Amino acid sequence: MAKVLPLNKNGFTASQLVLGCMGLGGGWNQNPLSDNDYKQAHEAVEAALSIGINMFDHANIYTFGKAEKVFGRVLKERPELRDQIILQSKCGIRMAMGDGERGRFDFSKEHILESVDGILTRLGIEKLDILLLHRPDPLVEPEEVAEAFAQLKSAGKVGRLGVSNMSSGQMKLLQAYLDEPLVANQLEMSLLKLDWLDTVVHVNQEAGKLSSFPEGTIEYCRLENVQLQAWSPLARGLFSGQDITTASAEVQSTAALVARLAEEKGVSREAIVLAFLMRHPANIQPVIGTASPQRIIACGDASKVTLTREEWYDLYVTSRGRVMP
Repeated sequence: MAKVLPLNKNGFTASQLVLGCMGLGGGWNQNPLSDNDYKQAHEAVEAALSIGINMFDHANIYTFGKAEKVFGRVLKERPELRDQIILQSKCGIRMAMGDGERGRFDFSKEHILESVDGILTRLGIEKLDILLLHRPDPLVEPEEVAEAFAQLKSAGKVGRLGVSNMSSGQMKLLQAYLDEPLVANQLEMSLLKLDWLDTVVHVNQEAGKLSSFPEGTIEYCRLENVQLQAWSPLARGLFSGQDITTASAEVQSTAALVARLAEEKGVSREAIVLAFLMRHPANIQPVIGTASPQRIIACGDASKVTLTREEWYDLYVTSRGRVMP
């Protein structure tokens, strides 16, 4: 049976791989953008397009806004791209530029509206295809979120709304006040970050008490056609080339298994790591965060791989470092 991304059931024509743009903009500092930063952005975008990626993920805080700004320069110099790609950005984390302040969240109507205006200005566009609320705000008033989105939608500034790092309960609360369905939830999922799977297999098990992942979130997203997006899907390259001489036994064993499968199938190691996520029946969208053209292109091999059930479980069990359940 042909697989259809949940996002594409919601009116989009999106690639399964997404390029995450956090690595653009020259770093988390106040340095002005350089010619090299613009060159890096152009090369990353071109590499992504060359393997069929047509969706790009941003956040207003990435490199203190410079990631969006440098991407906006790419769009300015290649205006034909805007109609060919899907642009997604996030807001909701307050970070004072330059002092490293973190951990303050704001889903107020005022902050959402102000953030979107900033995103549009930096990207140099009139409409953002998808806006994600970045991390849960304990002080959220869902009525305010609904009012903000309705205003943005009416003004033609945002197409659809999604979330990031939220549980099913948090999504249900927001959804109760929205006139349109949430279309995406971006979560950390990878061969290194396995609690999204462990929560499933540990139901009615003592080990289940150790998981921090909210039970039922994966199932809720599948039922409601919410696109699951995986951030940090390559696990910082631990299984595809990073130095792991001091890493845990589980990481080293998994890296060896990834390398063996890649050689057997004639694909890159990145492809195996991503194929692990893409084999899941939720049709996960990995958001690859590298800005290296070589690594981006290596990720394109993921579309050539369909892991068997046995291969998938070998990766899962090896990475978790213990037998099932």
